[in-house]
Amino acid sequence: MSDQNLADDWASALAESGNTPTTDIPEMGGTSSAELEQFSNSDNVQAPLTREERKKLDSILDIPVNITMEVGHAKISIRNLLQLNQGSVIELERLAGEPLDVLVNGTLIAHGEVVVVNDKFGIRLTDVISQVERIKKLR
Repeated sequence: MSDQNLADDWASALAESGNTPTTDIPEMGGTSSAELEQFSNSDNVQAPLTREERKKLDSILDIPVNITMEVGHAKISIRNLLQLNQGSVIELERLAGEPLDVLVNGTLIAHGEVVVVNDKFGIRLTDVISQVERIKKLR
């Protein structure tokens, strides 16, 4: 299946759920300078981005980041770790049905729920951490 067809399937699934994508899915995440300027202005930024600021921002938009969906975690001893085999169950600290954590480069940015489209797993974001909170976590 081509990237375009996969993107179209995800867009259809989002449309059915009532959620609309916030990035340009056919390009798999491409965001134009105009969209960034509009986004910046919508977040109560007083002045629009200058041409130089847009150019700087555009230069980092294609940097890859690692996105991780965390179901939960547990601490176990090395003794118990070595005893694990096929069929072993590790109890996590989360309750069934709780939202997953969405981390970008190890930083929590959102919570979501698992969805399946064309036999592939995805995640629907249900709660996105505010930009202010994300920036605070970086410091």
